[in-house]
Amino acid sequence: MGNFRKIVKLRTKAEGDIIDLTALLEGAVKESKFQEGILCAFVAHSTCALFTIENEGGLQKDMRDALQRLFPKEIEYDHHRRWGDGNGHSHIRSSFLGPSLTIPFHQGTLDLGAWQQPVLMELDNQGRDRKLIIQIIGDY
Repeated sequence: MGNFRKIVKLRTKAEGDIIDLTALLEGAVKESKFQEGILCAFVAHSTCALFTIENEGGLQKDMRDALQRLFPKEIEYDHHRRWGDGNGHSHIRSSFLGPSLTIPFHQGTLDLGAWQQPVLMELDNQGRDRKLIIQIIGDY
């Protein structure tokens, strides 16, 4: 059993930006040289999230619309009143979606479904520099 760690810097463009991480995570598994194991991806931030989705334009829009219905930007958030940064909704959305993903892999390939892509979604009210921590535990 071995351990591999990689930190990747990503830049998002704007609120609602979705970055497909599939190639990046597949590359990390290859770089680790492990054949069997578990990959954990984690964002060290409180206003973005990781999840899997069929990464196509219609579902991206549906996800943004669903988050707006569930956690509207326009309502009063105590966080915004306290800090004046207008991103209370961003923190709540991130808390519900979560900062991490765990994906098993077999024979050096991520065990993802055919229509399942791991993504990072920017939830803050502007683009940001993001740190993605990839930790892999596996065997050769």
